[in-house]
Amino acid sequence: MTTHEKDHKGQEAHAGQDPQPTRAYLSAAGLRARGWTPGMVRQLLGEPDQLRTNPYFRSAPQTRLYRTEHVEAAERSEEFRAASAAAARRSAAARAAAPRRRREVLARIAAEPIDVPRLAPHTLATLAVDHRNRRDEERALRRSRHVADPATVESAEPGALDRWKVNYLRHRLTRYDEILDELFGRIGRAAAEDLLRRRVYAAISKAHPDLAQECERQLRERECGPSPG
Repeated sequence: MTTHEKDHKGQEAHAGQDPQPTRAYLSAAGLRARGWTPGMVRQLLGEPDQLRTNPYFRSAPQTRLYRTEHVEAAERSEEFRAASAAAARRSAAARAAAPRRRREVLARIAAEPIDVPRLAPHTLATLAVDHRNRRDEERALRRSRHVADPATVESAEPGALDRWKVNYLRHRLTRYDEILDELFGRIGRAAAEDLLRRRVYAAISKAHPDLAQECERQLRERECGPSPG
């Protein structure tokens, strides 16, 4: 068979096929990369062109897919240009407001009263051990492999007792956790958490100077991680 014959037969075979056109789709992530917001998708694209089941987690929500030509047609419209410009203005306004909101959050934390009562050493030790034992029992209820191991003031090592005292004062006698919960998702939360933590440890050290070293250790561990060994 000559080369011409081979080419001719190949062309005939190709002409006899009826290939299905491959349609490209864009996911929500792909749309975000092109500048689409969820509101713009709902307004201009509506329902997805295809829903695809997650191949790894069948119980997960189906992936919403939009045909590329559908998306490109929408992007050529006046509605898209107007919505895109509005979204850009909102984004710029949010970025401009972020430093102000961060300053407001930090100012609130700086003004938050941190009241740590001065307790007699034995009273504080008893309360701290009781608090430690309650948390240990709660951990045993949550974790099947954890067995509660009640402690007493007399059996506790000095280092452990100081740690429990600081933990008790930090969690039970201040609004530390409550304030952090109120800041969840707020701009400047990380900086506010750092400032609040430093203020709480400083207040504990002032009320109980014998716990200053443990406060410094906990603060250093939270900022840098546990010391090796």
